[in-house]
Formats: sequence, structure tokens, C-alpha cells
Amino acid sequence: MSLETEKDNSNEIELEDFQKLDLRVAKIENAEKIENTDKLLKLVVSLGKEKRTLIAGIAKAYKPEELIGKNVVVLANLKPKMIRGVESRGMVLAAISKNETPILLTTDKEVEPGAKIR
Repeated sequence: MSLETEKDNSNEIELEDFQKLDLRVAKIENAEKIENTDKLLKLVVSLGKEKRTLIAGIAKAYKPEELIGKNVVVLANLKPKMIRGVESRGMVLAAISKNETPILLTTDKEVEPGAKIR
């Protein structure tokens, strides 16, 4: 019996599919809790020449004040969605730890807001 497990290729995508994603570095300029929620934060981020509002389910892991000035990775071409009466225009990316805690994807060096990720 082989120790290797059979690879599931059903979720593989083509390079062209990945290229449709507009991943960018964003700098968090403001963060605040959304009333009557345990996990939602309203983030205002800079994408260089543009500012956007994003809603992120990270309030159990991050205090708003510790996010100001942090570079994060965002999906910039996600269709806008109304969440708790606020239009969210993108998605901040996070890894999920073993205990289901979101860990924001950041840059290890200073990068200009709006820089494309490839």
C-alpha cells in the first residue's frame, strides 16, 4: 500500500482564471466595529489613487486601532455587496488558523498601496 494519497485535481484552475483576479496591496487608513455584530469591521483602505470601504469578518482577531497603517492583500475586482447597510467594495484576504482565527495576509516589506500582486 502506497503512503501517497491520490491528488484531487477537481479544483484546479487555468492560469487565465487566476489572471482574472485583481489582487492588490492596500493600506488600512481607518477601521471601526460595525454595531450589533461580533466579528465585522468596516475598513477604509487606500489602493494608491483610490480609497475603498471593505467589510471584513476579523473583529474577534483584531482590534480596529491595531490595523491602522497595516498593509494587507485585497481582492479588488470583487463585485460590490451591501453588508449591514455598508457597501463593501472588495475583500481583504486572510489565512484561517487551526482554531478558525483569521490571520491577515500582509507584506513583509513596505510596498506602495495599489501595487499589483502576481
